[in-house]
Amino acid sequence: MPVLNERAYLEHAVASVLAQELTIPAELVLALGPSSDGTTQLARRLAAEDGRIRLVDNPAAHIPVGLNAAIRASRYATIIRVDAHSELSAGYAARALETLERTDSANVGGVMHAEGRTPFQKAVARLYNSPVGLGGGAYHGGTQEGEAESAYLGVMRRDVLDEVGLFDETIRRGEDWELNLRIRQAGYRVWFDPRLSVTYWPRESWIRLARQFRATGAWRGELVRRFGRRNGIRYFAPPALVVLVVAALVTGILQLTGLVSGWLSLALSLIVHLPIVLYVVLVVAVAGMRGGGGPRQRLWTLIVLPTMHLSWGLGFLGGVLRGARDTVDASRLGTQNTPLP
Repeated sequence: MPVLNERAYLEHAVASVLAQELTIPAELVLALGPSSDGTTQLARRLAAEDGRIRLVDNPAAHIPVGLNAAIRASRYATIIRVDAHSELSAGYAARALETLERTDSANVGGVMHAEGRTPFQKAVARLYNSPVGLGGGAYHGGTQEGEAESAYLGVMRRDVLDEVGLFDETIRRGEDWELNLRIRQAGYRVWFDPRLSVTYWPRESWIRLARQFRATGAWRGELVRRFGRRNGIRYFAPPALVVLVVAALVTGILQLTGLVSGWLSLALSLIVHLPIVLYVVLVVAVAGMRGGGGPRQRLWTLIVLPTMHLSWGLGFLGGVLRGARDTVDASRLGTQNTPLP
């Protein structure tokens, strides 16, 4: 588990791991980044209270670096990746180990079920769980078990990880997708099992969410630079929306100034304005759908959905055009001040 500024979430995440019932030895290795909110002190206290917890340093604070440090320090034949912003469901580890054995896979993952507490976080969680929000990947609500492109978090065979070279430390986001690509290219199987469920707590504020999605989009753009069309077509929808919005703004200015008129103006409106209108209708419809929560949550949905798409799309275009470079998820750098109940 890589950890950075997760004081509000770490204890719950650790408890969900230690509560897993297994008939074989297990340990929890925390890779500690340079937190500024008391996370490191909390981790040390937890480790002092339970001998199954071990600590390693991750001074770079990058997720793949921390994951590799924890994997190298681990002592057992199976690696279960855990996120400090998540909680494993009861029986997760045992079911995953059974699926790993039954399917002869190298990596097994399940469903990421997002939950929230505040109206904002609930709006984000609902969109995480919806195909409209994150593009309909299997781990956002799939029900059909089978081979998969990637796996959320992942329960992995250590010997396969050693063979393919662990996580690529030059990739700061999307490192799991790239690792699973190498696993599949090496002839091994990646498997999705919908019986496996992990609770995920989204970012708690609009600015954190926008920063997270911009960084994720930038690294997906970097992955497109490196691996081209091996990336699924759904990843190209948010940048297409950004291009449409810019085209609509430029077209609107040309129309208002009279530089474009007549049939050409009508044609451009159909090409660039109509898709934007349809997108706005979609956003309003999603906010108004059954299960959308109270008025505040529905209002946040109107803001959150385009924020997710446009932030991701802007990051993606930057990543494709100039590379992700040193882009980091800045939402992880500040302190998390809202404790879980």
